[in-house]
Amino acid sequence: MSGKSDKWALFLAKILSGEQFPYTVELKLKDGQIYGFAKFSLDVPPQTITKEKGVIGIDANARPFHLALAEVSPDGNLQSYKSIYLSHLLKYKGRNMKEYEEWLIAHEVVKFAKEKNKAIAIEDIKKLPKGKRGDGKAKLRKILQFFSYRRILKKIESLANQEGIEILRVNPAFTSVIGMMKYCPQYFIDKDVAGAYVIGRKALGFKEEIPENYKKLLKSKVYIQYALWRLGKIEEELRNKLNQEKNKYKANGIKRDLRRLKREKKFLEKFLVEISNSKSSQSEPETQKQVNLWKEPVRGPESGQKLWRVLRVAFVIPLLGRFCVRDFSPLRPLMVQGKWEGIAIRLGPVGFAGPP
Repeated sequence: MSGKSDKWALFLAKILSGEQFPYTVELKLKDGQIYGFAKFSLDVPPQTITKEKGVIGIDANARPFHLALAEVSPDGNLQSYKSIYLSHLLKYKGRNMKEYEEWLIAHEVVKFAKEKNKAIAIEDIKKLPKGKRGDGKAKLRKILQFFSYRRILKKIESLANQEGIEILRVNPAFTSVIGMMKYCPQYFIDKDVAGAYVIGRKALGFKEEIPENYKKLLKSKVYIQYALWRLGKIEEELRNKLNQEKNKYKANGIKRDLRRLKREKKFLEKFLVEISNSKSSQSEPETQKQVNLWKEPVRGPESGQKLWRVLRVAFVIPLLGRFCVRDFSPLRPLMVQGKWEGIAIRLGPVGFAGPP
């Protein structure tokens, strides 16, 4: 508890949620006013619900503003999921009502974990630079400034400790990218649930391997060249749109997309150079080529992160046609069945594709 207001909000939340617990109330008359004082115990019980029974992964998202919860079994499989929408918090201006509602949200999360008999896995937001939460959108940062995802997490931790539920913190880096590229098309779930699922798997110690068909794509110069060509066409369309846009606010949005597109193209161009150079050194062992390619260890929880970014840049915008995507099911034939081969030849300009 961070202060008296937190304790009072917790007391009200426990009462209104119907929870049974001992407490006493003392009434006092002072200057013609009646004051009530509530006392209740915050004894912390031993942990009885641990990650050995699986976890509930939690991810926060801005559009719509909600928490995504994913139930993950001990062997890393997705068992169920749900969303807790937070848009109602937008109407509250007073801190007390916000605090109270945050406690109710925390109670709902902990109740779900108790029902599923699973620990809770949350993002360690200290691992991310300020202003880089979630999908990196300015609107998300603004929402989180007002409604403090950090405060909600602290309340979840506090209640979980009281219920004997283990809390695990994981580095949230690339959880959204891995979720959208790997599990959205696999399970037909949205990117928010997929992100929560990856957080849960991380908490259980699982490493996210790149699917075999994606690995094949990463070796294809033809496809990477096609992706760069598509990015160039989209850039051209955006520039034409910017020249015709009279509304300065909409124009600023287009300029922002152009800046992002420029960064993505530069990143993918660098990757194309790297794989071209790697093919010229076939005598090196495969593991050594990987080390040279990214200048980072091939083992450990953070290995391969840049390759996930390559997949996002090469797939999402070139194939799905826009930056903000929620439905990644069109990627399923590519990831599961490997039907990406021939896309560049079919969709690119005549004579574009040569031998890979």
